[in-house]
Amino acid sequence: QVQLVESGGGLVQAGGSLRLSCAASGSIFRINAMGWYRQAPGKQRELVATMASRGGTNYADSVRGRFTISRDNAKNTVYLQMNSLKPEDTAVYYCNADVNWQNYWGQGSQVTVSS
Repeated sequence: QVQLVESGGGLVQAGGSLRLSCAASGSIFRINAMGWYRQAPGKQRELVATMASRGGTNYADSVRGRFTISRDNAKNTVYLQMNSLKPEDTAVYYCNADVNWQNYWGQGSQVTVSS
């Protein structure tokens, strides 16, 4: 069984920074893409950023230039550095990974940005 365990998140003032981490554990043969999604109250879950196993990245227009995704393949971990946070970034952030050609989700981390 594979698990994705998230850490980080919390409450920050507008303009501040936070870093999310997500570590995959269990019977892992291969991890392909890893990424982050978010869901604000009353809205659909949306892509924030993804990173392929060889390093290619994709960002939502709303976070490009402010957020940076990275991963440590040796640790099976993906990170999301969030800078210049805005109140509209408030959401539950979910880690996502393609592990052993199956899709997994983390438990979700609340990020709240106060104005």
